[in-house]
Amino acid sequence: MEAEGLDWLLVPLHQLVSWGAAGAMVFGGVVPYIPQYRDIRRTQNAEGFSTYVCLVLLVANILRILFWFGRHFESPLLWQSIVMILTMLLMLKLCTEVRVTNELNVKRRFFAAADNQDEEIKLPPRRAYLDFDPHHFWHWSSFGDYVQCVLAFTGVAGYITYLSIDSALFVETLGFLAVLTEAMLGVPQLYRNHRHRSTEGMSIKMVLMWTSGDTFKTAYFLLNGAPLQFSVCGLLQVLVDLAILGQAYAFARHPLKPAPHAAHSASAKAL
Repeated sequence: MEAEGLDWLLVPLHQLVSWGAAGAMVFGGVVPYIPQYRDIRRTQNAEGFSTYVCLVLLVANILRILFWFGRHFESPLLWQSIVMILTMLLMLKLCTEVRVTNELNVKRRFFAAADNQDEEIKLPPRRAYLDFDPHHFWHWSSFGDYVQCVLAFTGVAGYITYLSIDSALFVETLGFLAVLTEAMLGVPQLYRNHRHRSTEGMSIKMVLMWTSGDTFKTAYFLLNGAPLQFSVCGLLQVLVDLAILGQAYAFARHPLKPAPHAAHSASAKAL
């Protein structure tokens, strides 16, 4: 009789905890970007945030969604990818607007080149052909160009996946590439910090949330029997987060001394 009474209490509690964990998986990944988004919007300066973080997460989550078609995994992980893609597009939109506003005298760069080759005008002209100049890749001056690039990548990757979906080797490789790319999330920020010998402009709250979120996510993978690729790359992600926190501590203790007579350029780019 006592056991039945406990079951009546524990079953709904277990269900509630499961729903909470699923909700945390879906929306928890975007929470770290809220303080960074607010900092950029408040200061009108995106210099401290590497937009390559957005590139890494867009590629990783697009590949993860394609992996789902070959090997279904838990729905919260699928919805997490959709929510993260939308969040990264919002981050890119803000960073692009801020950077263009601060770079009034810098030539405009587009994913698609202008008809008249005039990149100085404020309104983006019509595009005639694709411009994959590696020197300007992911440094475009219009949010629409980023969207075009993401759609082009999704189309090509989706077509290849459609042709190879029956190959178990391809599907497993696709899943590994998805989580490995996501595990490299912090690397652009790590490199940007190393190059500038500073974490100025980077939200420490964002990195702390990365670390706590990635730790929770890795534990979730392990406890729920997610594919092995997810768990291994989750652990790698936690290590990168800790390395960035180590940079913040080291650079705070030994700040880089500004060079004499060096003027700070408002148009300086993050990686």
